[in-house]
Amino acid sequence: MDIGPILAAARLSPTLLTSDDGRVDGDAFQHFIHLLCHESDNPILGLETGDFVQPGSYSVLGYITMSCATLGEAVACITPFEKLVGDMGITHITTDDDQIGLVWRCAYTDPTVRPQLVDNVFASWINYARWLADNQTACPVRVNLERRSPGAEQEQAYTERWRCPVHFEAGENAVFMDRRLLSMPLRQPDSTLRKTLETHAQNQLTTLDTDTALTTRVKHGIQQQLLHGITRQDVIAEQIGMTSRTLQRKLSQEGVSYQKLLDEVRQAMAEDYLTNSQLPIPDIALRLGFSETTSFHRKFKSNTGRTPGEFRQELVG
Repeated sequence: MDIGPILAAARLSPTLLTSDDGRVDGDAFQHFIHLLCHESDNPILGLETGDFVQPGSYSVLGYITMSCATLGEAVACITPFEKLVGDMGITHITTDDDQIGLVWRCAYTDPTVRPQLVDNVFASWINYARWLADNQTACPVRVNLERRSPGAEQEQAYTERWRCPVHFEAGENAVFMDRRLLSMPLRQPDSTLRKTLETHAQNQLTTLDTDTALTTRVKHGIQQQLLHGITRQDVIAEQIGMTSRTLQRKLSQEGVSYQKLLDEVRQAMAEDYLTNSQLPIPDIALRLGFSETTSFHRKFKSNTGRTPGEFRQELVG
């Protein structure tokens, strides 16, 4: 594909991509991936692009993990430094007696982008871990994906790459591995270099405006709240470290309002649920914080010209 017009449509400068220090705004990146998905018309674009991961793909975090002694050390570096990679999502690590789980909560709400981004992140993780350990046979115990299956033929592409069961329409996006893999030695440990890189990473974190734009941070907070069916501006303001009134003023300075961001996130999540789940429409309305299903129908139709049911039926048709 000719990438130039896609970059131009997303208002991204090609010169920015050649800079090691350059950063792409989260909304612009999401728009770019949306355009890329549309242009490629590839239902497993995210999975396939994961084949091209390199240490530099993860910024300084990639080089920190390269200098770790074991896979367990590398995994432990994800949470404290993943903001340096981008604002795409947050990793939560779970453990039990036999397994460790990497649960990834995608911050992006575009229903076209979200499943592809999750696929890309997991494909990149698995490929990069194999490269770090110099072990191409290592594989997860299983992978859970919230997205719908892309079809039986395409499902094979996942199992061929990951060599484990892949569960679609799961309740979370997660990679599970045997705890014994954490002791797997990596190819080029260097404790001195690691300490130097971690100091550099900490300095970058202190100068990095957390989660880039304020609107991106607010949208992410709204999304996390809506996962529990609530929408409270005061709670989000507190999470960001300001009063509700200050948040309103700063958003106004950026030309938006809390309600506008709430409406945008609700609409994106509604389309995501309708596209990638079998949840009944009343349940979707409840999850999005609507007290009545009719209110959800009315809002959705005013945004799209179609009811939620009509929107879902068009996807099936």
